[in-house]
Amino acid sequence: MLAAQRRDLLLERLHRDGRIIAKDLAAELGISEDSIRRDLRDLAAAGLCQRVYGGALPASPAIADYAARESVEVPGKRRVAAAAAALVEPGSTVILDGGTTAHAVVQALPPDLRATVVTHSPTVAGALADHRDVEVYLIGGRLFKHSMVACGAAAVEAARGLRADLFLLGVTGVHPEVGLTTGDADEAAMKRALARQAADTYVLASSEKIGTASRFTVLPLAEVAGVITDAGADDPTVRALDAPVIHAP
Repeated sequence: MLAAQRRDLLLERLHRDGRIIAKDLAAELGISEDSIRRDLRDLAAAGLCQRVYGGALPASPAIADYAARESVEVPGKRRVAAAAAALVEPGSTVILDGGTTAHAVVQALPPDLRATVVTHSPTVAGALADHRDVEVYLIGGRLFKHSMVACGAAAVEAARGLRADLFLLGVTGVHPEVGLTTGDADEAAMKRALARQAADTYVLASSEKIGTASRFTVLPLAEVAGVITDAGADDPTVRALDAPVIHAP
């Protein structure tokens, strides 16, 4: 089998099975495990999979830039955002992550909501301008343009002074084995810092993120209060998640 044919087969198996175990596939095809690993390295370099120990997982489409992600799974993001907005209690303090789904959460909040929102996203903060009774605190730092959020040491230090009732966390990958992931190490550290300051953390996970992975771990699924998703309740990956699931209608 030619290398190009093997790579097409690997992509088909990723799509069908949701993961590749290099040792098993090498035995099935009668080729060396090193050959499979080389193919996976090539696919990972092209952004077509995420390598993990022993094989690979599907790469998240949410690693695209902010502008591109604004047009990805828009109806699903709106459903997730509406379910997340329903968790925000009047008078509460909420930490709202950055990204396109977090921006949709702002649009789903009641216009007369009285609450406090802390965010490290200037985009999210600006979108809250029309909510007259929402007090907005913006955390500063190095701007990570992929998600339009502040990251780095200054942002993490500022987060340590927070106390919040709820954190609505955005990630690029949600997988039952590797947990919650994102594509940048500093952004992952910032998300962990924010999660430590909230009583409850809920994950904003539109269906294109379910079953995918990115390079850097944010949190294990066991450390969040729930995952909000528009993926179906009968989805085997959703059923395997080690966290309560809120299904967005």
